[in-house]
Amino acid sequence: MKARGGELGWLTWPPKQGETSGVSRFYAYSICNVGEREQDNWLRTTFIQRHPSVSRVFVELQFIVRDCNSFDGASLICKETFNLYSSEADADVGTTFHKVQFKKVTTIAPDERTNKNEMHINTETKVVENLSQKGFYLAFQDIGACVALLSVRVYYKTCPATTKSLALFPETVAGGEGQGLKEVTGRCIDNAESVDLPRIYCTMDGEWVVPVGQCQCNPGYEEVEDSCEECQPGFFKAEGTSGKCEPCPANTQSHNSGATYCPCKDGFFRAVTDPITGPCSGLPSAPRDLKATTSSLSPGKLLLSWQPPEDTGGRTDINYSVDCQHCGCNEGSSCQPCGKKIRYDPPNMLLTDTKVSVSELDPFCNYTFTVEVHSGVSMFAKQAKASTFRPPSSDNKPDVPTFVVLNLEKNSVQIDNLSPGTAYRVKVQALGSDGSQGVSSLEEQFETLSEGQLNKTAVIIAGVVAGGVMVFILTVIYCLHRRKRDTHTRQGPEDTYFSSPEQLKPLKTYVDPHTYEDPNVAVLKFATEIHPSHITKQKVIGAGEFGEVYKGILKAPGKKEVAVAVKTLKPGYTEKQRQDFLSEASIMGQFSHQNIIRLEGVVTKFKHAMIVTEFMENGALDRYLRDHDGEFSSHQLVGMLRGIAAGMKYLSEMSYVHRDLAARNILVNTSLECKVSDFGLSRVLEDDPEGTYTTSGGKIPIRWTAPEAIAYRKFTSASDVWSFGIVMWEVMAFGERPYWDMSNHEVMKAINEAFRLPAPMDCPSAVYQLMLQCWLQDRSKRPRFGDIVSLLDKLLRSPDSLKTIADFDPRVSIRLPSTSGSDGSPFRSVSEWLESIKMSQYSENFTRAGVITMDQVLQMKNEDIKNIGVRLPGHLKRIAYSILGLKDQTSTLSVFAV
Repeated sequence: MKARGGELGWLTWPPKQGETSGVSRFYAYSICNVGEREQDNWLRTTFIQRHPSVSRVFVELQFIVRDCNSFDGASLICKETFNLYSSEADADVGTTFHKVQFKKVTTIAPDERTNKNEMHINTETKVVENLSQKGFYLAFQDIGACVALLSVRVYYKTCPATTKSLALFPETVAGGEGQGLKEVTGRCIDNAESVDLPRIYCTMDGEWVVPVGQCQCNPGYEEVEDSCEECQPGFFKAEGTSGKCEPCPANTQSHNSGATYCPCKDGFFRAVTDPITGPCSGLPSAPRDLKATTSSLSPGKLLLSWQPPEDTGGRTDINYSVDCQHCGCNEGSSCQPCGKKIRYDPPNMLLTDTKVSVSELDPFCNYTFTVEVHSGVSMFAKQAKASTFRPPSSDNKPDVPTFVVLNLEKNSVQIDNLSPGTAYRVKVQALGSDGSQGVSSLEEQFETLSEGQLNKTAVIIAGVVAGGVMVFILTVIYCLHRRKRDTHTRQGPEDTYFSSPEQLKPLKTYVDPHTYEDPNVAVLKFATEIHPSHITKQKVIGAGEFGEVYKGILKAPGKKEVAVAVKTLKPGYTEKQRQDFLSEASIMGQFSHQNIIRLEGVVTKFKHAMIVTEFMENGALDRYLRDHDGEFSSHQLVGMLRGIAAGMKYLSEMSYVHRDLAARNILVNTSLECKVSDFGLSRVLEDDPEGTYTTSGGKIPIRWTAPEAIAYRKFTSASDVWSFGIVMWEVMAFGERPYWDMSNHEVMKAINEAFRLPAPMDCPSAVYQLMLQCWLQDRSKRPRFGDIVSLLDKLLRSPDSLKTIADFDPRVSIRLPSTSGSDGSPFRSVSEWLESIKMSQYSENFTRAGVITMDQVLQMKNEDIKNIGVRLPGHLKRIAYSILGLKDQTSTLSVFAV
């Protein structure tokens, strides 16, 4: 009404009830029948058209309500509130008004009431949800208040059109309460592309969150703010990446803008195997000082040698070839190629050395040797230098021995058809796949037997062979007889490997110790009793639910000393606490697997009960990874996960559910072998493989627990698979806390809205995809532990499969703090900032380097961080990404998209 300067033509009911007033362009709808009982006055808006995408609108009201105490004698029937109603329609119904068509939205009450002396204007905003028809009406009901309606503003929220990561996202209407986040697909800006279309989410409050995917500038373009601009002349960009244009490399040029590569300058070339982004190189010059050396002791043989070219053209792949021609060997004959008549050592092609031995040369011949130099670009021209050599003449040709060369792909050979009583010399030399030659062995001489010796040897060999055949036959008969006899007596794990398929026995099934009427019987059945005198407690290494945990030594009679962990029961325990304490031993005693913590025994027959297990030197996995952040490769981390998965596969095959699988409950020894421990929350499945265990209460580790287990307290091996996915995330994130500082309520809400933890930094894509499979909402679709072990084995056998890294956004994935402390003020010091990202051990390094203000921190680059002494890759990345987050100042998110 204020904007129009007059009334809006809204409908009142009963007609003429209430009034419109306008004083100095200050208009209002008002009613004030406080002295009359049973008031039911309505004010209805005109038809409000709905945007097709809008299902939720906000109604902002400005109004005045008179204090009932300011009316003499009317306070008993006076009201101080009025009601807001709404009604949907597909067409304007004009002045037709039916109260029953309206549904109540809310009651409006003032924060401040107007009295005789001063006026107070109230502002309230209410939400009308689930709109679906072409339009709607709003109505205001008065039931006996003195109220003036000054302004009604009806609006909806949108996420504004924006450009993020080189992608354009259109203006999007925010969703309603039931819709949560709206996924919006964007398009790449001009001169940019993306394999997968980028996506982003629009919140109910009109804010963009969680961008997924990124566009990258096309080849020949680089990112400049929110656009892709052509590379300038003299620069190029070969691939569609987020990188900048690079200067043209050596011996190349680019006169045009938008170059994807720089062509070679005249006289310079690239080899076929050279990258298009690399420099160009010239041709090598000719080899120098070709010489031929002969020896009178070796007629028919010479040594060719030369010097490398003065100019290699800037290349390192230099090699040589030697060509030969002979002239004048026969009267009147012309010069001809030497062919295979002569021998080279090493072979005359692809020489990397500057010398070669040539043999089996004939006297009375003139030989011309040509040495050519080659490189990766020598196909474009040749450079050669030749020298002529004639071997010394001889009246008698030398006695040239016969050579036989065998090319083999194995390390043994049998040479047949040798002459009896003849000396042979043998030399072995390795050859590369490219024809390169290795070092030769020493030449060894062997002599074949004479014909008489051969006959005698044949008789001896025949006798030995006959005797060997007889011994073999007797051995087979004995083994078959023994196997038949042992069929009925052999027992133990070998049966499953030697029996036929129909004889295979099922895996042992876990027995719940709680099914025993006397829990002490279960302990004696599944655990070995140890005398306390055999245990020496050394130092406290932790505290369990029931008491302290010690490192100790177990020295059983007749056995070696072994390091053990000793769990104790604190004084003042009840009998139930003692039974619960020992029930873990009853569980552990049933397991025997290299990736399950091994129970050494228990102490139950003395006052102080104890559980003794193998000692794991490196302690809990989560703390160990945090202490060694960034020190292990992806291959090592996947190896740890494989061990955990193997242990869980064993448990699941025994129909056993752990219920508390987390990195804190995995122990690590000195060889980085991981073992599942802590069976305090564990329970057994029924015989039905799909059976579940329903708890009667107790705490559930929300961050590690599957949604169906949280909602219905039902646990299966599939819920353990979900937990294993969280353990995978913990391991790849070096012990980071899952979901960071989100509350348990926020975690449950995020999971139910289909959000999942993002990929940790440097996490292989294949590993993250397996995590997502473990976190499928439908538990029947999650992989089984056997499948997980098989997949991890494949990844470990193919290290290249771990090189592809999953997408990582530092602003989302490591919950970086902003430049504000917990109280909202800027960080007061560098040390306070380092403490917030758990890197306070480097405070002195920053101080020594003179970095004492946050402004100086924001100017640091990776090289600066290295120079002050941050060497561990994980720490370097954490500090660098934190600085990136400080610069970016984007809002930290509390939930994340798949």
